[in-house]
Amino acid sequence: MSLVDLVSGFEHAAGHDVPGAYAGIVLDHFNFGDLAAYLAGRPDSAYWARMGVINLLGCDCGEVGCWPLDAQVVTADDSVTWRGFAQPHRPKRDYGSFGPFVFRRNQYERAVREAVAATSSS
Repeated sequence: MSLVDLVSGFEHAAGHDVPGAYAGIVLDHFNFGDLAAYLAGRPDSAYWARMGVINLLGCDCGEVGCWPLDAQVVTADDSVTWRGFAQPHRPKRDYGSFGPFVFRRNQYERAVREAVAATSSS
């Protein structure tokens, strides 16, 4: 199941207005800088570093800033965790029971390398 499906189901169940209006991030529409660093929670942009979160999803219109889903990315020795989800345009929404999502660090880093390779070859 995709993150879009998971958050959509959560927002529908919670009765949120505008539930699940997400899609993946469109790299052609926004410069995230070093994508590997961004997805590891260590963005090279001062803006993202100051925010302490990254946009994991953007709006289903293709513009990430229109309707993003934010999360903290926490890296440990053997794991990477997505937690602290938020919808910045609806700051009163409670995502406390959504996630956290924990990945094995080696699998996460492999998936990030594959994403970077896919974007650099297109």
